[in-house]
Amino acid sequence: MDYRDLRIDIYADGADIATMKKQHDEGFVKGFTTNPTLMKKAGVEDYRSFAKEAAATITDASLSFEVFADDFPTMEKEARVLAGFGDNVFVKIPVTNTRGEHSTELIRRLSHEGLKLNVTAIFTLEQVKEVLDALDPGVEAIVSVFAGRITNAGIDAEPVIAEAAELSHRHGNAKVLWASSREIFNVIQAERSGADIITLTDDILKALPTIGKDLDEYSLETVKMFYNDGKALGYRIL
Repeated sequence: MDYRDLRIDIYADGADIATMKKQHDEGFVKGFTTNPTLMKKAGVEDYRSFAKEAAATITDASLSFEVFADDFPTMEKEARVLAGFGDNVFVKIPVTNTRGEHSTELIRRLSHEGLKLNVTAIFTLEQVKEVLDALDPGVEAIVSVFAGRITNAGIDAEPVIAEAAELSHRHGNAKVLWASSREIFNVIQAERSGADIITLTDDILKALPTIGKDLDEYSLETVKMFYNDGKALGYRIL
């Protein structure tokens, strides 16, 4: 299998505009997601300026920007500002706030007013069902299920994603996103479980060409790498 034959949409996970533009221009990446943690890592100092510049730079691919507030009235105000940066902007709303209060009514209000939402930090099918019930079937939305973190808890994420995808596809315009990817094999898992989108960090994106690689060739390359690294370091046993 060649990675270019994948049916699932690949989104890049990051917050560096130069990298985002490069990935967009290469034509393989179909959308972009950000979050406060990625922005902190990228050294973003002014969120509004970053979001406005990203939306002005990339106008024909999905962009997801997350609200920062922890109370729903302020989240709503932030969501409206972010949505105003472009028609391709999806506003990321966490499924709960830090007190565990569900964002359902805010999601319902914004979605039914036509805002495109990316509901994030979803871990359970109960949360998926609650979110889908709140979303307007006629408005585009993304349901981000954190498959990588689900597997960190020792749970197989594929059945969760498969059921989430089935529910979402029956709902209307909601797409399921496999979030928090850890390795290349997650792409295969996401596609076969029926997810519409998977987000990948830049290091995983760069490894995509290894999909379908001949394993004998891969084995030889690995042996050569070990040999050359040992030689370069001047290691000796005898």
